[in-house]
Amino acid sequence: MAIVPSSVEGVPGPDDSAPEAIQAKKVRRADVLSARESSSDRKSESSLRPQNLAEYVGQTRTRHMMEMSIAAAKTRKEPLDHVLFYGPPGLGKTSLANVIANEMGARMHISSGPSLERPRDIIGLLHQLEFGDVLFIDEIHRLNRIAEELLYPAIEDFAIDLTAGKGHATRSMRLPLPKFTLIGATTKAAMLSNALRDRFGFVLRLEFYNLEELSQIVGRTASILNVVIEPAAVEIVASRARGTPRIANRLVRLVRDYSQYKGHATVDAETAKRALETYQVDKNGLDPTDRRMLSVIIDAYAGGPVGVEAIAASLGEDADTVEDVYEPYLIQCGFIQRTPRGRVATAAAYVHLGKTAPAGQLSLKLNTEPEI
Repeated sequence: MAIVPSSVEGVPGPDDSAPEAIQAKKVRRADVLSARESSSDRKSESSLRPQNLAEYVGQTRTRHMMEMSIAAAKTRKEPLDHVLFYGPPGLGKTSLANVIANEMGARMHISSGPSLERPRDIIGLLHQLEFGDVLFIDEIHRLNRIAEELLYPAIEDFAIDLTAGKGHATRSMRLPLPKFTLIGATTKAAMLSNALRDRFGFVLRLEFYNLEELSQIVGRTASILNVVIEPAAVEIVASRARGTPRIANRLVRLVRDYSQYKGHATVDAETAKRALETYQVDKNGLDPTDRRMLSVIIDAYAGGPVGVEAIAASLGEDADTVEDVYEPYLIQCGFIQRTPRGRVATAAAYVHLGKTAPAGQLSLKLNTEPEI
């Protein structure tokens, strides 16, 4: 008997026999392939996150370093040194922080840079800590200057400097803190001050995942969600996940919804393909906004070069969203290049959209010196 949910956003109704019948307005594209965390991600990721290093997939070099350092710290019966993770969103910075806390047998306190606006916010957070606790601060590059300066002695000396009184009655005091581990996460390492960055014992970049690693993640997620999925379907989903575990998990949920709607007990390769086509995710992992961005550069600006502000205005997005969300994957795929004069569509972009590049024009653009 077919299992038909009462409402599945973006899935075709009984009269829609082909993926082409799906209109773009039926799918919330901002939530499908952006690596930024969505509300649906927050609801499901707690059950999908690995709990220890043995379950954590990918980031082999980082995982090996953490395994050695955690073992050494536990032998000394000391907290792990402070750790900074940086890299694109969705690669597992929060998950790795949670794994470290579990491996150390420590409590984890979670906060974020924007939420620590006033001195009392950071002071109150630090005074909750006990020996060996893990303090995780997401988007640590967004800490304001006062909060950041309060962190310096806490990180280095496990103490916090306070002042009381005004004028001649001003006096300072230093309150000791128990030893703890600070784990910072950021998608914009360049925005961190050198003073803060240098106080971390480990500064580790998380890399995009390869197809084999993403296939392991897709298989594990499907197992947790009780989705029966064939190996060929696992590879199809993984190949369209843009090298990002968060997107891979999201695609598994979408494929699950489509499969349940169609009444399929098992997700095979054909079902996975049709599901992702229905949600307008093509074989290269591009969504409608990605393809529209390429079309804007090619059709509206003759392939470029064009500035990011002009692209953002054409898409109805802000420039930061274009640079942080859409552009990195298109550059990674080789569809656009950044040059001193702006963004340029490559030959691969023309081929992907089924367009013909102007003779002699593209080769000149592709020889443009890349932006440093």
